[in-house]
Amino acid sequence: MSASVKSLLSTLTSRGPHRVLRGNLAIAGQPGVVYTPESGRNLPAIAFGHGWMTGSDNYRTLLEHLASWGFVAAAPDTERGPIPSHLGLATDLLTTLDICAGVRLGDGDISVHPDRLVVAGHGMGAGAAVIAAAQRRVAAVAALFPAPTAPAAESIAADIDTPALILAGATDLRSTNSNAIPLAAAWGGPMLLRTIDKASADGLAEGRRLIALLGAGKHEHKTTRTTRALLTGYLLATVQGDKTYAPFADPEASIPHTHLIDPSADEAPVDKPSPAKLGQLVALLRK
Repeated sequence: MSASVKSLLSTLTSRGPHRVLRGNLAIAGQPGVVYTPESGRNLPAIAFGHGWMTGSDNYRTLLEHLASWGFVAAAPDTERGPIPSHLGLATDLLTTLDICAGVRLGDGDISVHPDRLVVAGHGMGAGAAVIAAAQRRVAAVAALFPAPTAPAAESIAADIDTPALILAGATDLRSTNSNAIPLAAAWGGPMLLRTIDKASADGLAEGRRLIALLGAGKHEHKTTRTTRALLTGYLLATVQGDKTYAPFADPEASIPHTHLIDPSADEAPVDKPSPAKLGQLVALLRK
């Protein structure tokens, strides 16, 4: 009997079976970090783009989690300032993939399959991942809580037929800081748009951030746990072809704490902001 989706989701929130190693991409000329399983040949690799005013350290748990499930997970540490170049970050994502695929990692016991490359990102990094996917064919794209970029990711999405997972927070799906719906509506290939209950776009990044000092962008532990499970399950199903996790790439599958969204529908279900959050926003505006 196959495991239930609820059971699989619980399994994927925990670390996988592999011991994880950490490396420095700067050795190969690209500022950033790479996490790998202890060993493995022809592994899939993910280049991950960070959000605005963050860096790879803010996604350490997510990257380590992916590596523990058998993925090489690397993140460039560039474009971290207040006025970043989204095109520049997209270029660095592709450079990161080149390093992962072209260099023996670890002690030479780790190699990456050139047909199992993924671009992913959070916020502006999600948009940069889309821009990168428009320049080079990859096995999958994962846009986590995508935010507007220049050029607009949705303006080039129609030309990309790569499978894509788009995740958004139910609390800010229709905010000006999210372009998840137009990105999903424009996507040219197979696509899943899911919202995570009670999640916000800023809740994924970990650690200290400047915007947190301004009263926004606090880390949400539940958002991180659910996101890494959904992302891992989707990539295991699509890139690795593991049928055990097929529900995570199934547009008809119901997954706890999430909702599938039809981007062409007039309205999508969203969580209403709590009175406490509204009060905090009013207080900030009055300062």
